[in-house]
Amino acid sequence: MATLLYRLGRTAFRHRLRFLAGWLVLLVLAGGGFAAFGSHLDSEATIPGSQSQQGIDLLERSLPEATGVTAQLVFAAPPGTTVDDPAHRARIGDAVRQAGTAPQVAEATDPFETGTISADRRTALAQVLYPIKRDVLDDASVTALEDIAAAARANGMRAEVGGSVYSTAGMHAGIGEVIGVAVAVIVLVVTFGSLLAAGLTLVTAITGLVIGLLGLLLASNLATISDTAPSLALMVGLAVGIDYALFIGSRHRAQLADGMAAEESAARSVATAGGAVVFAGLTVIIALAGLSVVGIPFLTVMGLAAALTVLMAVAAAITLLPALLGLAGDRLRPRPGSRAARSERAGAGGLRWARLVTRRPLLTIPTVLLALGAMALPALKLELAMPDNGTADPASTQRKAYDLISTAFGPGNNGRLLVLVHTRRGGDPVRAAAQIAEGLDLPGVISVSDAEPGTDGRTAVLNLVPSQGPRTQATQRLVRDIRARTPALGTAAGAQVLVTGSTPAAIDVSDRLRGSLAPFTAVVVGLSLLLLLLVFRSLLVPVKAAAGFLLSAGAAFGSVVAVFQWGWLADLFGVATTGPVFSFMPIVVIAVLFGLAMDYQVFLVSRIREEYVHTGRPREAVPAGSKHATRVITAAALIMFAVFAGFVTTDDLTLKPIALGLAAGILTDAFLVRMTLVPAILALTGHAAWWLPRWLNRLLPDVDIEGTGLQRPPTPHTQDPELATEPAAPSN
Repeated sequence: MATLLYRLGRTAFRHRLRFLAGWLVLLVLAGGGFAAFGSHLDSEATIPGSQSQQGIDLLERSLPEATGVTAQLVFAAPPGTTVDDPAHRARIGDAVRQAGTAPQVAEATDPFETGTISADRRTALAQVLYPIKRDVLDDASVTALEDIAAAARANGMRAEVGGSVYSTAGMHAGIGEVIGVAVAVIVLVVTFGSLLAAGLTLVTAITGLVIGLLGLLLASNLATISDTAPSLALMVGLAVGIDYALFIGSRHRAQLADGMAAEESAARSVATAGGAVVFAGLTVIIALAGLSVVGIPFLTVMGLAAALTVLMAVAAAITLLPALLGLAGDRLRPRPGSRAARSERAGAGGLRWARLVTRRPLLTIPTVLLALGAMALPALKLELAMPDNGTADPASTQRKAYDLISTAFGPGNNGRLLVLVHTRRGGDPVRAAAQIAEGLDLPGVISVSDAEPGTDGRTAVLNLVPSQGPRTQATQRLVRDIRARTPALGTAAGAQVLVTGSTPAAIDVSDRLRGSLAPFTAVVVGLSLLLLLLVFRSLLVPVKAAAGFLLSAGAAFGSVVAVFQWGWLADLFGVATTGPVFSFMPIVVIAVLFGLAMDYQVFLVSRIREEYVHTGRPREAVPAGSKHATRVITAAALIMFAVFAGFVTTDDLTLKPIALGLAAGILTDAFLVRMTLVPAILALTGHAAWWLPRWLNRLLPDVDIEGTGLQRPPTPHTQDPELATEPAAPSN
C-alpha cells in the first residue's frame, strides 16, 4: 500500500500539470453536464414492504387523487364574530374560488358545502387538491396559494396555508454554513502558519466536493435521489475533504521543516498520511453505504450520495493535492527559525498532553468514562418521530395553519388515518367498508367518515380522525391497535384492510428504523473492525476503537435530546419547537460519526504504531506518536465541528438535529476519546495492545500503512524540485 501510494504521490508531483488538467476536465464535464441537464430530486420517501406503502401503492391505482399533495386554507374570524358573517363568508368564498383556479390545482373544496366549520363557527377549513406528487409541484404554485391567503386577510380575519405542499427537507445553504467554512479557513491558517498551505488544502477539498455534488445532481436524472441527499453529502463531503487534505498537507509541511526535498516529502506524505486517509475514507464509505441495510430507499440514497463525496475527497487528497504541492514547490517550506518551522518540528503541546494523560492511566480512564457516561444519560429518553408542519417555525404560515386546525378541530385532524378496504372481485367495497367502520370504535378515535369508493370497483377509503396529534405516542398506539384488529374485521367483511396515509407511513418509518438500528450497527462496526484489524494488526486496538465510538455516540444523542426534546439552549440553536427527534437522526449520526471517528483513530494510532514498529517500545511510542498527530487532529476536529455547527443554523428540520449530534459527537470523540482515552489505554496495556495471534498474522495481508517498506533514506532538498535526481523506487 505504502509503495503504491508513494509512486502515485511522486507521479502526481512530477506530472502536476497533467494531473491538474485531468481534475479541471472532470470539473468542466460535471459542470457542463449539470448546466445542460440540471437535476431532478425527489421528495417522496417510500417504505417497501410496509403496510402504509402497500396502501399507498393500491391507492395510486384505485384512487390516484388521494395520493397527490394537498394544501389547507384555514380561515379564522376575528374575536366576537363568526365565519358566517356575510363579509367573512364572501371573502372566504372568493379565496376558495381563486384557489380552485390557481396553478396546478385540481380542486378547492368550499368549507360551507363540505361542513368543515368548527363547532364555535369561528374557523373554516378548505382543502386544496393537487393531482401530483410533491417533487413536481412548483414552488410558484405554493407561493400563489400563499398570496391568495394574504389577500383574504382583512378586518381582523386570519388566513393561513398548511398541508403536505410544504416539504420538511431540502438542500439549503445559509450564513451558518458560510461561517463554518470561514472558521475552517482560520483554523487551517493557524495550523499551517501559511496562507498558501491553507489555500491548497481548501482548494483540494472544495474541488472534490463540487465534482461529487455535481455528479450526484446529474445522477438524479437517471435514478431516484431524494432532495435531502445533497444536504448530507455537502455536510460530510466538506468536512472530510478538508480533513483529509489537512492530514497529508501537515505531514508534508512537517517533513519540509525537517529539511526533506519537496518531491520526496510529497511522495512520503501520500504514502504514510495518505495511507491513513485511504483507510479512514474506506471506513466512512462502509459506514455510509451500510445505511442500505435498513431497506429504506430514501436512506440508502442518502448514504450512497454522501459516500460518493467521501470517495471524491479521498481521490482529491491523494492525487490533486500532491499535484498542487508540486506546483507550490519549496514555497511551502517554513523559513528556518520561523515560528511555523519551530511549531512543525516541536509538537510540544501534543507531547505535553500525551504525557499528562498517560502518566496515570488508571486515573485518566475512569475519569473520562464517568464524564462520557454523564453526557450520554439524556440519550436514555430519546423519542423519535417524523417532522411535520407542527415542528415548523411558529412564525411560518404552515405552522400557524397547523395550530389553528388543532385548536378549532382537534389535533387529530392534522394526522388523519386512511383505512383502505379492498374486496375480492364482485364484492361491494362500500358495504364492506361500512361494516369495518363499525368495528373501529376504539378509544382515541374521534370519528370515521363514510366510505369513498375508488375507480376500480373493488376499493373504498375511510377517513379516521384520531384524538391526538400525528407525532404523539397515543396516535402511534392507536395505529397499532387498529392494525391488530383489522385482519379479523377484513376476514369477516371479505376484504383486505390496510391502514395508510402520512401518519401511519411516518410511524412505519420510525418502527423500521428502530428495528434496523442494532443490525445496522453490527454490520457497520463488524466490517470496520475487520478493516482496522487489517490496518493495525492488533485485536485490542479495533475493539477499543469501536467501544470508544459507542461512548461518543451516546454523548451525541444526549446533546440532541437535551436541546431538541428538553429545550436546553433551544433559542441559541434556533429550535422553535421541542418534541420527538427526527427518526432518521440516530442511524445517520451513527453512520457518519463512526466513519469520522475512525478518521481520528486511524490517523492517531497509525502514528503511534509507526513509532512502535520502529522502536519496539510501546509506552514511549504513545507520546512520540501523539506528538505528531495531536495538533493535526485538534485542527481537524475544530474544522469538522465548525462545518457541522454551521448546518445547525439551517431551517431543514431533517438536517438540524443530525448536524448538532455530529458537532457534539466530533468534539467528544476527538478530545475525550481519541486524544485522551485511547493514549491512556495504549499506555496501560503496553505490548498487549499490539498482540495478534501468529496464525492470524500469517493470514492477514500486510498493507504497510506505516511506510516500513520505504527504506531508502530521504533525499536532501534542492531549490528546484525539477532539477532533483529521480529517486529510486522504494523497496517492498
